Amino acid sequence: MTLHYATTAGPAHGALPAQPGPPPRQAAGTRPPVVRDLRGRAGRGPRALRFAAGDIVVVSGLPGSGKSTLIARVAPECAVDSQDTRDRWARRLPRLLPYPLYRPLVRLAHYWGLRRVLRSGAPVVVHDCGTQSWVRARLARHARRRGRDLHLVLLDVSAETAREGQRERGRGVSAYAFARHRRAVGRLLKDTEAGLLPRGCASAVLLDREAAGSLARITFADAQTEG
Repeated sequence: MTLHYATTAGPAHGALPAQPGPPPRQAAGTRPPVVRDLRGRAGRGPRALRFAAGDIVVVSGLPGSGKSTLIARVAPECAVDSQDTRDRWARRLPRLLPYPLYRPLVRLAHYWGLRRVLRSGAPVVVHDCGTQSWVRARLARHARRRGRDLHLVLLDVSAETAREGQRERGRGVSAYAFARHRRAVGRLLKDTEAGLLPRGCASAVLLDREAAGSLARITFADAQTEG
């Protein structure tokens, strides 16, 4: 039996309270963040996540965990994915040109495109590699200035599953880089399980491979209906 229901992930929409753990990081007078753990449901998780108009959703996890695949499937119209930027540059350049040589240009183009979308006020779903906490911090500040929220969707897959995902897409990262990602994502996952979300993050959703596979869409409320 497949359950076709939508769930809401965000304190303004009745999400479940944070999991037991140490007090979450929050500024005085702000709402406590919430954590929704959808792992271990054998694919019987919700079909949709719904957020407020103009909110920012960050999808994080190991390289090869399925971030780009998930974003492209459930929120293509709101996606800002560094992988898409990399692919566009790769199509324009000689195939034998090593990626590290033009990686700074890819990152610059990605962040410029992200900045343009953020300035428009449109809702956005952002690919996050997990190692650059400063990006999440800047997104949180931007959301706060606009009176909106930042939300984290964290993919929890094993290192073996992530490496297999890299092989399937035909693009991997070095052992050194993967170890850095593994440490960073491991800390983020451990903190999130304890209710310690990144500063400025209003909510988090934990997904394993089955829960991510059952998710059909990420949607945002219409600004007019909210007003």
